[in-house]
Amino acid sequence: NCSDIIRATCEEDIIHVICVLYNYYYKLLGISKEAGTREIRQAFKKLALTMHPDKNPNDATAHEKFLKINRAYEVLKDEDLRKKYDKYGEKGLQDEQQGGRYESWNYYRYDFGIYDEDAEITTLDRGDFDAAVNSGEVWFVNFYFPRCSHCHDLAPTWREFAKEMDGVIRIGAVNCGDNGMLCRSKGINSYPSLYVFRAGMKPEKYYGDRTKSSLTTFAMQFVKSKVTELWQGNVFSEIDRAFAERIGWLINFCTDTGDCLESQTRRKLAGMLDGLVNVGWMDCSKQADLCDSFEITTSTTAVFPPGSSLAQKGSVLFIQSLDTKEIYAQVLQHLPDLEILTKSSFEVRLQINCVYLFAQVGKVDCITDSELCASLYIQKPCVAVFKGVGIHDFEIHHGKDVLYNVAAFAKESVNAHVTTLRPENFPSHEKEPWLVDFFAPWCPPCRALLPELRKASIQLFGQLKFGTLDCTVHETLCNMHNIHAYPTTVIFNKSSIHEYEGHHSADGILEFIEDLVNPVVVTLTPESFQELVKRRKSSETWMVDFYAPWCGPCQALLPEWRRMARMLSGIVNVGTVDCQKHHSFCQGEDVRAYPEIRLFPQNSNRREQYQSYNGWHRDAFSLKAWALSSLPRASVDLSPEDFKRKVLGGKDHWVLDFYAPWCGPCQQFAPEFEVLARMMKGTVRAGKVDCQAHHQTCQSAGIKAYPSVRFYPHLGTTRRDQGGEHINSRDATVIADILRQRLQQLALQGKSSKPKDEL
Repeated sequence: NCSDIIRATCEEDIIHVICVLYNYYYKLLGISKEAGTREIRQAFKKLALTMHPDKNPNDATAHEKFLKINRAYEVLKDEDLRKKYDKYGEKGLQDEQQGGRYESWNYYRYDFGIYDEDAEITTLDRGDFDAAVNSGEVWFVNFYFPRCSHCHDLAPTWREFAKEMDGVIRIGAVNCGDNGMLCRSKGINSYPSLYVFRAGMKPEKYYGDRTKSSLTTFAMQFVKSKVTELWQGNVFSEIDRAFAERIGWLINFCTDTGDCLESQTRRKLAGMLDGLVNVGWMDCSKQADLCDSFEITTSTTAVFPPGSSLAQKGSVLFIQSLDTKEIYAQVLQHLPDLEILTKSSFEVRLQINCVYLFAQVGKVDCITDSELCASLYIQKPCVAVFKGVGIHDFEIHHGKDVLYNVAAFAKESVNAHVTTLRPENFPSHEKEPWLVDFFAPWCPPCRALLPELRKASIQLFGQLKFGTLDCTVHETLCNMHNIHAYPTTVIFNKSSIHEYEGHHSADGILEFIEDLVNPVVVTLTPESFQELVKRRKSSETWMVDFYAPWCGPCQALLPEWRRMARMLSGIVNVGTVDCQKHHSFCQGEDVRAYPEIRLFPQNSNRREQYQSYNGWHRDAFSLKAWALSSLPRASVDLSPEDFKRKVLGGKDHWVLDFYAPWCGPCQQFAPEFEVLARMMKGTVRAGKVDCQAHHQTCQSAGIKAYPSVRFYPHLGTTRRDQGGEHINSRDATVIADILRQRLQQLALQGKSSKPKDEL
């Protein structure tokens, strides 16, 4: 509300009003800040069905009202945009044009989020897809598109199938309208596409009939849990073996009276109870004496927990139901509870087990043992993995409280090197560098970042320690480090502190660490800008990014800027200027908007002369191509005569790019070839042959596709093979490595061919 801002008369009031405005999108949709993607979609759909202009034809403001909730939805459903909004509000969303258009009312009523309301179907998004399919469970996933008629035709069957398989395997759905990047990365190019995912295995696509029975038959082949037929020769050894491993048995006794469980029902139960109890069956018409010893008079199903026997009254549970879910529920109720750990037994266990709650599972009553939980700063129910020996190295699970998410967390955490930080172990004066993730458990981008931190910690083990700090628990510690938005990732390296502003991915973090160790981007001050850029050598070219830390597009540019700098290392100098820190300087340089990208060329008579980047794309490859276009060519154009005289008949090594002007991949490769030309300058000459203008030359060289890279080494003879040596790469670094290796081989061959007296 503008009047609230006008009434704000002191800085504290303004900050309060800004914080309220930052939550405005959440309030528009009527959701909390911890809402997941599914909740956001459900809230938006509910509003869309009542507020849509199609349903309010007499309301002149309906269009504007709907644009507001549509904008809120578009921002909050996107992980990256949501992080920017949470941190900077609308100011962080400059240049982001979401929410300007919307669909008809019918679209939201019939097409939007097909499976969001189905309890048996898990709607997966980019943030939780990998954790789900790598959890160790079998997942059957339906990739669909909201406007696809075949997807809607399948929906009723998929719902019935999900109910049939509920608990046996996981049934999922991915809305490719909202998760285009995820679907493209999985190779989805038609809808609906049905895939089975198993950890460590290649996804398997379903091509069969889209009927419930066909889907069930296909899915059941992935249920590998064993159903054992028990008889006199194996029953007691099988039961004893399982009891020794603290695993019980579910046995279906089949007699001439009563109903026996169907074979598929037993297999489903085996899948649902995998790891909890073994599933078996006994044919009492063949094993009459054995069934009599178990006091069986009619078909029934019995649960034998570890250590139970018929002699112990109430220890064995007999179930008469034939329904899979009813049997499953009764089995779970009858199984022994988890081991209750006290403070003393907890510490003893952790001294024995390297990893507790993974190798073994137990629970702590935080009401009875409040001192233990308080010492670990555990304030609410949670799952934790304890690593190493003792209670100090552990990690708390902050994802969904569902089996697949908890299982994925446990598997990741035990192999990773991320620890939960507290005041006692916070790296204040550590000699070793630390990456600390300041987060809040209610924040979805924070939860999405945690598995990426685990991946990065494995890659950087021994170089960098990783820790997470929950700012809802350790508010004072977070305030000490001026943390006001989540997640905030900081590198503590002795006296140096660096905040990570890149993409929330393991690759982004690894690139950031690499840049800290071997920086390729120069952080410029007004003084160093004058010295390095304005007074640059005539042979130097500089690219400078003028940015503001609060600017959303600036944040998105940073990892691309660093990537570009590595690509242009040794060719173009790259720097950044923080215009929030050096506001007056940027104003003096006439910087009016952020990010402002400028190129200061070489051989310029006026050192202050620059070119501004006005391109639409701000990715590393586009920026690199723009920078190289300003540089003098390092490669040369070759005519047919040049090709014969200089390449085939000359004494230099040559690498050639055979191209056609109309070829898109050729245009994309052109700047990469210029990088190669500069990398190999003085060793291998670089040339380009236009195959549209010089068709006969290219045909003689055996060129059949564009672009083609060929190496023509000088072998000491007057003529060389017209076709040269084919290089199957379009990456300058890869090609350069291939050329250097080839030159080394030629040098060794040259030495070996010399007479002994010359050697």
